[in-house]
This record gives sequence, C-alpha cells and structure tokens, in this order.
Amino acid sequence: MARIVVIAGEASGDRLGASFIHSARALYPDLKIEGIAGPEMRAAGCDAWFDSQDLAVMGLVEVVRHLPRILRIKRSVERRLLADPPDILLGIDAPDFNLRVEKVARRAGIPTVHYVCPSVWAWREGRVKVLRAACDRILCLLPFEPEFLARHQVAGEFVGHPLADEISAAPDQAAARQRLGIGSGPVVTIMPGSRNSEVERIGPYLAQTAAWLNHEVAGIQFIVPAANADLRGAIESQFGALTPSVKVNILDGQAHEAIAACDAALIVSGTAALEVMLSKRPMVIAYRMAPLSYYAARLLHFLGLMKLEYISLPNLLADRPLVPELIQGQATPEALGQEILKVLHPSPQRDELIAAFEKIQVQLQQSAGDRAARAVLKLAGLLNS
Repeated sequence: MARIVVIAGEASGDRLGASFIHSARALYPDLKIEGIAGPEMRAAGCDAWFDSQDLAVMGLVEVVRHLPRILRIKRSVERRLLADPPDILLGIDAPDFNLRVEKVARRAGIPTVHYVCPSVWAWREGRVKVLRAACDRILCLLPFEPEFLARHQVAGEFVGHPLADEISAAPDQAAARQRLGIGSGPVVTIMPGSRNSEVERIGPYLAQTAAWLNHEVAGIQFIVPAANADLRGAIESQFGALTPSVKVNILDGQAHEAIAACDAALIVSGTAALEVMLSKRPMVIAYRMAPLSYYAARLLHFLGLMKLEYISLPNLLADRPLVPELIQGQATPEALGQEILKVLHPSPQRDELIAAFEKIQVQLQQSAGDRAARAVLKLAGLLNS
C-alpha cells in the first residue's frame, strides 16, 4: 500500500493537512497516511503518532522551555521514517521542526515536500539554503513566493489557499447568530490564538478590551472560540474575571460560526486573519510575545535580517496596511477598542475594506487541496497526470 507521512504543527497546519488528505484520497484511494496530526487530520483518516499541539510553541523563550519535549518527538519521528521509509514526506508549516526532519529524510532518499513556504522573503533570507537542502518541492500559499524561490534555485509551486476555496462568499450572519443563540446588536468575535503561550500572554489584554468596549457600546456582545479543549480553561479564567455586564459566549471550536456571526473581529495574527478576511469581516490584529522574543525581533529588523513590514496576511497580500496591527506595547485595551469602534458599524471605510478583501480572495482561489495533492502524488510517483 502506498504510504505518505504528514507532519502538521498547530491548528492551521491541521486544517491544511485535512484538506490535503481528502483530496489525496479522492485521487488515490488506496493510500495510508500517518504522522503528526490534529483532530481534523485524524478525522480525515490520518493515523497520529503525536498531536499537532505538541509542536505549537511561539517565541524564543517558549521554544527553549519546551525544547526537550520537541527533541524527543523529533528523534522518534526520524527513527520511524528511517526504519520504514514512506513514499514521500509532507511537512506542513512548523518550519523549525519540519525542515530538520525533512533534511534527514531527504538524505535517506525519501522525497520531501514542504507545504507553506517559510517567510524567507521577509527575514533571514539566508534560510533559503535550508529549504534547498531539505525540500524537493515547496507548496506555496502566496502568489509571489514561487518567483522568489526560483531566484534561489528552489522549486516552488503556488497552490492557493484551501480557505479561499471553502469560503466562497460572505457567510450568513443572521443564520450563524441563530445557531449560536445570539440576539441582535453589535457582536465582536475575539480569537486569542491556538497556542497556549499566545493565550496566556495576550488573553488578559483581549478580555480587558471587551470590558472597555462594553462600556462604550450599548448592547455589545462577544464571542470567544477556544481553539481546543486545553485552552478553554485559560480563556474562561481570563474572561470570567470580567463583570457580569460583559456578555461573553465562549465556544468549543466553532471558529467559522463565531466569525460569521460577528460585525468585527479582534484576533491574534495568524491563519485566523485570513479566515476573517475571506468571510468579509473587518478586523483588528493584536500581537504580544515574551519581551526577550520581541527585543530579539527588533534587533533582527535593525540588522536588516528581518524585512517584514506587516505581520498579518491581509496586509502582506495587499502590500499595504489594510487592517490595523497593534504590536506589543501598542496592544492596550483602549487602543484595541478604539480601532474596533472604527469598523464596527457600516461606513464607507468598511465598504472599501470589504472590496479589497474580495479582490485578494480571487487571487487565492485555486482549488488548493486538489493542487497540493496532485503535486505530492506526482512527486511520489503515484500519479501521472
């Protein structure tokens, strides 16, 4: 039986992996898929060696704290690959982990594909040498990435983004609110991230932003989808400390419904920003990391090793500041709340923003799951056309 090992880190990688698995099985039904998976990949039929959440660590300080566990997982995965080589290895995102594993696999003669190009075009461009050594092919989500990779002798292929295919139109707000039991009035969805370190660090600021907005906007309600069961406890603790007058609905997952139901979203930078954009909902980006990680990033930017002007996908794709990004000390409750107020209600500014979102969506709609599956199966010699 043909066999593919897939390694996905975090909730976003799990979602991409599930889309890939569904498409790959449609093209090649007799296919065994195993590796590091989250709940969506397991539901799609992936046999999980470890959970994707085990790799979900953000920032330099946090990585150091969890390094022994991550190294144990890495060694275990490499032993499995070398003892029983698959037809191909697909690493999804999580470049710090996956590229090292991919390099070991490629040296052993296993074809390797990396799904989601690391942002080498934004910072530490020299890392492209690692891609060249580790990967036979890079599957790119952003349209400008293959050209950059080609300049560095790395094979890249733009496949689009599965979310752009899934969210083809603005979701029905009234229907989503009815399903969630939420009445009329302004609604803000708050998405504190899918990593424990993210939620611990920025969650209290987001909760206080809800309290600030509650004081400013009559009848406002908040929805907070917990990315997984482990994070729900932290979110309940942070938002449960607010006064009863702040109406907060904490959900188990249901991010799609939470976004569909809202008038605006307050989110941590990440794939959630793309989903909010494709759902045609205005957003404000908040981002806080460990102080040491932040100052390390500032130093890299000062030294010219980090070229990133924006941290959110909408702004990167538009190459201009479409949505506000409040980083570190800027991400105070009042500042975040003020930005939400600018886009919470209908206005010409809001209409212009939605039109820009629609233009970007057209670029990203490429039947990504199918294109990614075809690229991987062809490289593995399992598909001819």
